[in-house]
Amino acid sequence: MKYIDLHCDALTKEGVAVVTAENLKKGGCALQCFAAFVDGTKGEGFARAFSLCGEFDKMCAREGLHAVRRASDLAAGGGAMLTVEGGEAIGGSLENLASLYARGVRMMTLTWNCPNDLGAPNGKRGGLTAFGRACVERMCEMGMLADVSHGSDGLLLDAAGICRRKGAPLVASHSNARAVFPHSRNLADEGIRAVAESGGVVGLCFVEKFLSADGSAEGQRAALLAHARHIVKVGGEEVLALGSDFDGTSANGYIKSPADMPKLLFDLERTFGGRVAEKIAYGNARRVMENILG
Repeated sequence: MKYIDLHCDALTKEGVAVVTAENLKKGGCALQCFAAFVDGTKGEGFARAFSLCGEFDKMCAREGLHAVRRASDLAAGGGAMLTVEGGEAIGGSLENLASLYARGVRMMTLTWNCPNDLGAPNGKRGGLTAFGRACVERMCEMGMLADVSHGSDGLLLDAAGICRRKGAPLVASHSNARAVFPHSRNLADEGIRAVAESGGVVGLCFVEKFLSADGSAEGQRAALLAHARHIVKVGGEEVLALGSDFDGTSANGYIKSPADMPKLLFDLERTFGGRVAEKIAYGNARRVMENILG
């Protein structure tokens, strides 16, 4: 079964990355999203993001991946999509947002773990700022996915309202369910429903500390499936996708790299049946991308 992964940090990984063309091929990946991570504490966000666009191009050439910018690019398989993690990347400028779009960025995570000029991060009160609202509106208009992973509950609901009004899907690229495990990075049921109502997706995240206190391989396997079942229960079978966060943190004991993905895909098929498992692995994310990329 082929799959789409909505988030990894291989582009900024220090040391050896697990997301390689070889491992993606072993796992059956049709499209991997690569985040240009911009740490909000470093400043110079736009310059860093623009530099990482160049690193993405070099990586694609080195690994033999083709960049996905339009829906028609999805057909070939072996694709890579450039995203940004952290709204600091646009430096408070919609012109910079347009420049990153022109450079190939097709999704932006609005916040990381600290407040920025777009809005509040997870664990904090508040939602989108006035500039954040204008930014999400512009993203919907230009065809760039707004990603609310790492965002506060208020930010998610604010962004969801804008996306519904604009007829654009909202994405939580790498998030899980707070009702299953109470971590601030996980989504409340209200947030899951809001993403679903926009026609968007929640990417099941593999980070151990977001999943369960049991870090064993079997504990992580059980937790991933528990989060998956809950997200589908709350938001329906159209809302769940995959967002590994490979190379963004320590490896999950159950799914250590893209080469291990067939294990999870098998468990999803056994849990949900083939039709729904295919939606989770590939179909739901593809639908969202076809909607926004045009």
